[in-house]
Amino acid sequence: MILNPTVIANLLSAYVSSGMLVYAAYYGAQILKHWNIESGDELQLILERKTYLISTLLSYVFGLQLLSLFLYIFTADALCPLFVGAMCAAGTLNVNAFGYPTLVLKIINFILAGLWLVLNHADNQGYDYPLIKKKYLLLALVAPFIVLETLLESAYFLGMQADVITSCCGSLFSSEKAGGLGSEIASLPARPMMWIFYVAMLITMSSGLIFYLKGKGGYLYAGLSLLMFVISLVSIVSFISLYIYELPTHHCPFCIIMEEYHYIGYLLYVLLFGAVVAGMGTGLLIPFREVESLKHLLDGFINKLALASLVFYAAFTAFVSYEIVTSSLVISYEVVY
Repeated sequence: MILNPTVIANLLSAYVSSGMLVYAAYYGAQILKHWNIESGDELQLILERKTYLISTLLSYVFGLQLLSLFLYIFTADALCPLFVGAMCAAGTLNVNAFGYPTLVLKIINFILAGLWLVLNHADNQGYDYPLIKKKYLLLALVAPFIVLETLLESAYFLGMQADVITSCCGSLFSSEKAGGLGSEIASLPARPMMWIFYVAMLITMSSGLIFYLKGKGGYLYAGLSLLMFVISLVSIVSFISLYIYELPTHHCPFCIIMEEYHYIGYLLYVLLFGAVVAGMGTGLLIPFREVESLKHLLDGFINKLALASLVFYAAFTAFVSYEIVTSSLVISYEVVY
């Protein structure tokens, strides 16, 4: 293990989150089995007292889970000078077999944690905890993923060896080298991917605007939000990074978080992750609009989520477009100059 304050912070955050989730999942299982708001027996009263405390703790835990993704990437970037061959977080994550799987799980868990927070907020609006079983069922789904993430993250950080020679981002995200997922994405033609990105964004935002204004197509917008999230991540590697670096061969999705590029990567990723959580959150809540205690409250919250998602996607597109317009790089249909 490499002793570093940010490494310790990552591990402490992971252990605290997992420990609290296991504790909460235990009581969540009891709630799923025994909860009956109309009952006045002793077990129901105990569950009612505990659920407020547990929900509050989980709100902080899942909030910490959201931050842990960016702390993990920041730590990987900060550690790159310690490894031969690493120029940014891309190389650090490749020092052993657990770096990138942990990152993938953190991305998945970020979305799941965000959706749980959305569901929990909606549940707290009702006087009778109308969605309590739904949110603890979601917790039962999320908890194993976060525990697995903790195990992989521990294996990654504890298994680091300073004498390891790793690969740089130019090797991992090279359009000229085949074999890895990063290389496959980097090899996608930039100009067609740009068209796909902008057309998909137009369709997604049009769907979201229709839902916001007319209340129709909520599930469609939730699905398109997830698809747009994936397309945007692929686009960052395929062509957006090229314009930021002003280099026709530099596809790394991690160097954009560095100081020399004004940390714009953090802004882009925050907007993108915020957009997908808010967008998918609309679809998550639609089935509960007719719940009696939420009937006059949930529509307003769903509209706010849809609007937030639209604003995030619009801001993401605006920053990407600004980088493209102001970049000195010119991409033709067939050749990159």
